[in-house]
Amino acid sequence: MVSVTAFAQKVDEKIQSKKLNGERTFSVITPASYESNPTKKYPVLVLLDGEYLADPFSGILKYGNYWDDLPEMIIVAVNQNYGETRFNDSNYGEDGLPAESGAKFFEFIGFELLPYIQQKYRTLPFRMIAGHDTTAGFLNFYLYKDDPIFNAFISLSPEMAPLMVDRIAERLSKIQQPIFYYQATSKADLDEIQENTKKLDDFAKEIKNPNVIYRYDVFQNTSHYSLVAEAIPSAFYFIFNGYQPISKLEFNEKILKLESGYAQYLIDKYDYIEKKIGLKIQPRYSDFKAIEAAILKNKAFSDLEILGAYADKQYPKTMLGTYHRGLYFEKIGQFKRAAKEYQNAYTKSEIGDLTKSYILDRAEALKGKKEEPKEEVIESTPT
Repeated sequence: MVSVTAFAQKVDEKIQSKKLNGERTFSVITPASYESNPTKKYPVLVLLDGEYLADPFSGILKYGNYWDDLPEMIIVAVNQNYGETRFNDSNYGEDGLPAESGAKFFEFIGFELLPYIQQKYRTLPFRMIAGHDTTAGFLNFYLYKDDPIFNAFISLSPEMAPLMVDRIAERLSKIQQPIFYYQATSKADLDEIQENTKKLDDFAKEIKNPNVIYRYDVFQNTSHYSLVAEAIPSAFYFIFNGYQPISKLEFNEKILKLESGYAQYLIDKYDYIEKKIGLKIQPRYSDFKAIEAAILKNKAFSDLEILGAYADKQYPKTMLGTYHRGLYFEKIGQFKRAAKEYQNAYTKSEIGDLTKSYILDRAEALKGKKEEPKEEVIESTPT
């Protein structure tokens, strides 16, 4: 027997840039599944200050993906030579807009680097950009455009250009596409950074634009540099909130407290992931079972039909949808119809802990039962 373990791959690349009038180097980190799943596409994360931000960002992503809490993505780490070019790359004029070398670097990202990545790698339209202090301020220039090329901004301890706070606030109030905006500072950060991020936060709290998903973190016991280690996971879990499988906390605090619409909750969860985050993923089997448990506990049996129809759409070759319809008829006391559904399920593929023997046992247990309305929750649902 041969065991093959997949690892993320880091490739050093270079591009001859007309905008920069020279060669520029960067690294591309592809996820573990990139080679083994040749049809899968991934979001893109562009890292400014990539030489020192690539490892911490990649590490948190790898950890989150291991638990299915965060999606895999392609990381593009732009080499800025440990500070030698970052100030030229982030250059702006007295008007607070990219100027000279900063304007060239701004166009290099949008007109050369991203098209190169899209052509060579399998990417999704969802793009993120992140930076630290000088580059964290610079990345905000991409928000000034009417149609930003990035969907999510991670600004860690940003050093902002003149008028940037007001311009960001204005753009966030008017933006017409979904935007995730995350900024972070600390109690021990530079005074100017704390003042500007707090001022932007005050503006952001007044913005009523439903397209903007915003968060501001102020860390207590970190420096200008160490806050990065705390901010990265906070930013990721903020942006991909809702991507995670249904947890015990979500089940108890949100789902069980619903008065109705349990199956719709599941449908909306995955619609949100697709529409807001740009990821079309198959709903997890464990999430179907969580919603089933909530339906049974709250005796909202009609939702089992909706859940079954959704399962048929997502897992058409499996017995999941047919099982839910059988469970619905069983719960309302129509045992003959329930047994027929369970027998139909037997002809389909097993999934999770729904096995053919379990389905047959369930159908057998209904033989001879008197049909009558019944509401109590049966205890033999799969764990």
